Amino acid sequence: MKKKEHSVIGESAQVGERHSAKQKGDKDIRWDRLDNTAHLFPVIAGESMSNVYRISVTLKERIQPQLLQQALDVVLPKFDGFNLRLRQGVFWYYFEENGKPAPKVREEDTFPCRFIHQNKNHSYLFRVTYYKYRINLEVFHVLTDGMGGLNFLKELTYQYLRFAHEELQEKLGDTLNVDTSLNREDSFLKNYKKSSAKGYQTKKAYLVKGEKLPPGEFGVMHGYMPVSQLKQVCKEYGVSINEYLVAVYAWSVYSERLHGMPSEKPIRVAVPVNLRPYFNSNTTKNFFVMVSAEFHPRKESYAFLEVLEIVTQSLRSQMDREHLEKLFSYNVSNEKQLLARAVPLLFKNMVMRYIYTTSALANTTTITNIGNISVAEEYRPYIEMFHAFLAMSKGQHMKGTICSYGNTLVFSFSYDYVETDIQRGFFRKITEDGIQVEIESNGVQYE
Repeated sequence: MKKKEHSVIGESAQVGERHSAKQKGDKDIRWDRLDNTAHLFPVIAGESMSNVYRISVTLKERIQPQLLQQALDVVLPKFDGFNLRLRQGVFWYYFEENGKPAPKVREEDTFPCRFIHQNKNHSYLFRVTYYKYRINLEVFHVLTDGMGGLNFLKELTYQYLRFAHEELQEKLGDTLNVDTSLNREDSFLKNYKKSSAKGYQTKKAYLVKGEKLPPGEFGVMHGYMPVSQLKQVCKEYGVSINEYLVAVYAWSVYSERLHGMPSEKPIRVAVPVNLRPYFNSNTTKNFFVMVSAEFHPRKESYAFLEVLEIVTQSLRSQMDREHLEKLFSYNVSNEKQLLARAVPLLFKNMVMRYIYTTSALANTTTITNIGNISVAEEYRPYIEMFHAFLAMSKGQHMKGTICSYGNTLVFSFSYDYVETDIQRGFFRKITEDGIQVEIESNGVQYE
């Protein structure tokens, strides 16, 4: 298992429903409602829990910052879903068209996934930074989920490469790629069914604890592995790559923290599910739900195969359209209740914070899978790799993100613990299964 370190601080078309309101000078300003999931993020976000995620692309050439700024200036006006600022109304938060110049592209000089202050960012809810060969897109989750962020980052990268390479500009022009979506449909509202059954876990899970990094510091550890080797191992186990990696995480917590002993609380991994394939959607708004993979060690000495079987069955029992529909229909039904709609935002926020706290403490961690990332053929020679990771949240001070590009899959840990025993146990188990792993870290725990 090879190991290397970054020395960097941070980390080494349709348009949906639109509305307009009058402002001074009788200028029409577009505004839009938040999707069902997005209502939560402004309520709970702050310096200690930013609700900002990062997706980045590493090129095979150094980034030219002036060209990246030009690319952002060109691309942003084409994306209604990013050209927004957040406003607070009497009953709900809402989006309003921003229209200001694009935020300034900056060289990365701090830790990732910091809280985004609108008033210091031209009122935008995302930021673009760069470091050497890497372009970083950080997004406040209120705007969109990982698939929406990736949609924007790829188009930004395409435009940058066209500016950097005249032959691409001449061949492709400035039109958006055919696979790029501008759809702003609220797919939650379109697909929900009246529901009264709550589907989310609220019983407390086993929570990982430990010495924290100094305030504001943020650990990142990437593990690179060949997709072909992963597929072979997963085929032998009879599971998917996602099921295998979630089970390995549960196993690493069980072996490194519980030391193979029973626990009063289950190890429960929240797994976001992209709903677009289930409901034929290509929206760029949030459209996901959380399912939970649960392993409750009630006896002594579970073998990995037992943990894998338990986790796999737990996930598979929830991965059907009917169950996923019930999960988000419960939330949408509550939002649409007349009484809830009439309650002032101040009181809604109090209720949402309470509900969030109970559900957040019901999971040991979150592991999200962005999936296999593909790019337009003309740009492949210039792109090396993609990465993604999540910020910390209440009770969850270590999270995992999966994405792959070409024949390389990268599992990225983000954390604010000093100890790295769970990460070591995770990658050790994978190498024991015959998969080559190369580790890369920003090394904050060694400073």
